[in-house]
Amino acid sequence: MDRRRFLALGSSSLAAAVAAACNSDGPRAAARLLRYAERRNEALERALFRHTAIDRPASARLAGDAFPNYYISDRVPVWDPAVRGTWTLEITGAVRHPVRLTLDQLARLPSVTQRVNHYCVEGWTAVTEWTGLRVSRLAKLVGVRPEAGYVDFQSFDDDYHESWDIESAMHPQTLIAYAWDGRFLGPAHGAPARLHSPIKLGYKNVKYLTRIVFLPERNGGYWSDQGYEWYAGV
Repeated sequence: MDRRRFLALGSSSLAAAVAAACNSDGPRAAARLLRYAERRNEALERALFRHTAIDRPASARLAGDAFPNYYISDRVPVWDPAVRGTWTLEITGAVRHPVRLTLDQLARLPSVTQRVNHYCVEGWTAVTEWTGLRVSRLAKLVGVRPEAGYVDFQSFDDDYHESWDIESAMHPQTLIAYAWDGRFLGPAHGAPARLHSPIKLGYKNVKYLTRIVFLPERNGGYWSDQGYEWYAGV
């Protein structure tokens, strides 16, 4: 079942749940228990997650053009310089040196290329190759302040965003990617630049980036605010 079909069926189930004094987070009477369970579950995920572990796919065969693409807008988001001006990536928040980087400036910074797994919440996995800048290197460039415990990644795809814990964002395989399978990203896969890491489920890997905000407090995200797990570790 594809995502659109799943959401269409889910919307009718949600309506029935609301009628029965439930919402997307479960029965209202169980809200406190569910919040407690969510916190415990996240604590377990954080304990299991080794921040030095490196993803090495068993098979190096690339998904290529079979790699699916998703977006929230009604059509593929495309940055139009004639309408929006030159694309830049703004890095701000709890940092000492906020910056804006054009794609050329981003591509001139030290890069890495990695073949890694991409894990989708729908249950499929694919091997892909990404080239880009480590978020950890970007953090050094802007001088992230000690109080920054979270990072919000924001998009021009209908204001899509998701926030991460700082430890996962600093993982060596978490990239701001601008190339895919040896060529610059196209609109279907998040051009001009996107977030990618094998340590989080796909919906946390924000495409069509415009802004990265380092935060002292955690906020939500497009899917996280609709009941999907916030941590979403793999």
